[in-house]
Formats: sequence, structure tokens, C-alpha cells
Amino acid sequence: MENKKEILVSAIENGTVIDHIPTESVYQVIRILGLEKYKDEVLIGNYLNSGKLGKKGIIKIKNKHFSVEEVSKIALVAPFATIIDIEDYKVVKKFNAEIPDHIENFVRCANPKCITNAEVVPTKFDVVDKENLKLRCHYCEKFTTKETMKFSEIEIGRAVQQECRDR
Repeated sequence: MENKKEILVSAIENGTVIDHIPTESVYQVIRILGLEKYKDEVLIGNYLNSGKLGKKGIIKIKNKHFSVEEVSKIALVAPFATIIDIEDYKVVKKFNAEIPDHIENFVRCANPKCITNAEVVPTKFDVVDKENLKLRCHYCEKFTTKETMKFSEIEIGRAVQQECRDR
């Protein structure tokens, strides 16, 4: 007889599960969504076995459903993530995160001389290559890539403040 041990994580009644996150991106997803300050249950699993990725991460967030903008943020760092909306312990919606054609406000331009880095101007990018993640700034036309991408801490802070006001 095989002796298997398994740790089970409780199901969430209402909220969202972000599955199939690359292991190196789990904590970046947490940071860009402001989940380290979220005041309800957040369950994090990393380096879990996955047939699809080999190893994966998963995040379960109780009583939280994500906006289109938040899903776009997830897609930028975990383009193959699966978003699962849960209501009354049942899956009501399941879809893959997709990188949008345009991104506004939450990615900083990699060009230090860009007006968005010198003044309070919202950032705007066109996604010119979704496979290799390459963004072109609307203002200076310089490229930002996955390697040079930084997220605006101001926008992350605003998202957390809005979440607190919504409660």
C-alpha cells in the first residue's frame, strides 16, 4: 500500500483563483495587485506540480473579483494564467489572462527622459509584440520590454486605496 500525504487547501466560497502562474511570477502578481495589503484571505501556493508548466503557482483570493485592468496586469507577468471566478463554491467563469492591445497608467516608461517620468502624466502604451512582450510608449515612442518593465507604485497604491473604500 502506498503512503501518500496530501495537504488540502480549503475551497473559497466567493472570490478568484489565479492558476497556472509561472513560479518566478507569483510574488510579482501579488505585488502588482496590492494583495500584500488585502484584508481578507489570500492563499498562495508556489512550486506546485503542473502538467502544463512543470511547476506552477496559484493564488486564491477570498471575496475579490478582478477588473479588466487588473487582469491585464496579471497577463503582463503571467500571460498563461487562468482566472477562475468563484461564487457560492462554484466556478462561474473561467478564462485565460490576455495581454491587451493598449495599456494605460500602470506600467512606467523605460525611457528616463520620457515626459511620463518627469511630470504627472498618465502612461500610455501600444502593445506591438504580445509573444515577446514589447510595448511602445505613446509619448516618446521608446520600447519597454518584459526585461525593462516596471510597474507604477502610485497606481498600485491607488488600487489598494480604492479597494479599501469599496469595502
